[in-house]
Amino acid sequence: MKRGALSIAAAGAAAIFGTGSAWAAEGAPTPGGVHFQEPATAVMREIVSFHDQWLMPIIVGVSVFVLALLLWVIVRFNRRANPTPRKFTHNILVEVIWTIVPVIILVVIASQSFPLIIKQETIPQSEYTLKVTGNSWFWAYEYPDLGVSITSSILSDEDIAARNAGNPEVPARRLLSTTEPLVVPVGANVHVLVTSNDVIHAWAVPSFGVKEDAIMGRVNETWFNVDSPGVYYGQCSELCGKDHAFMPIEVHAVSRAEFAQWVAAQGGTMPGAQAAGAGEAPAAGPTR
Repeated sequence: MKRGALSIAAAGAAAIFGTGSAWAAEGAPTPGGVHFQEPATAVMREIVSFHDQWLMPIIVGVSVFVLALLLWVIVRFNRRANPTPRKFTHNILVEVIWTIVPVIILVVIASQSFPLIIKQETIPQSEYTLKVTGNSWFWAYEYPDLGVSITSSILSDEDIAARNAGNPEVPARRLLSTTEPLVVPVGANVHVLVTSNDVIHAWAVPSFGVKEDAIMGRVNETWFNVDSPGVYYGQCSELCGKDHAFMPIEVHAVSRAEFAQWVAAQGGTMPGAQAAGAGEAPAAGPTR
């Protein structure tokens, strides 16, 4: 995209989305970060809670126990401390313990993870349907019910400078920003259909708790409901060729009013507007 065209597009985006608190949240990698990105959906918050409150304590506990056991064996049963080792091959009590305890741990993990998986995989009644198509190496998005289709590819360094000059309130990020960000409404269930036109890709947005493979000839599905306005980033998460590292995902979560403005700017029509138009059509015609 040329610099002039990008500047115009950035100015248009600023006019539609405004410069207020809509960009208060941002889901993006943090230099030196060691934890998850800030969650923007209820599902992602449950994922973070499951990781922090269940998985990490279990992992740390098992690791500390194994390390302590290893150190005890090194100190207690080395050649100097135990010059004449006992010769035996079985211990029924120890074998029962190391069989039962892992089973209990797995049952505890399953009791927390299975309900979360079911929530992720059960598609609720949705207001909007979004079709995501992976290509080599860019994304195509479509709201089939709204008549909106866009193509999104990585933003070059030159275009990043142009966008930041035209719309500094929504700064572009190198290797993460795109030529045409996807826009979604806050507080709405969005049913996502994911497929591919060529090789296997994966559409992943960490702040949403979403990662779905895009496979040619198959339509996978997922969903999200963003509860915080902001800009959220993701990347293709399946090795898909030479430009796999250059397939970013940029999602702008905005209010319903701003979403309706964006749909209109893209030449689409909101469901309510369609119904209103259908209701007004008879009145516009001649009467006998």
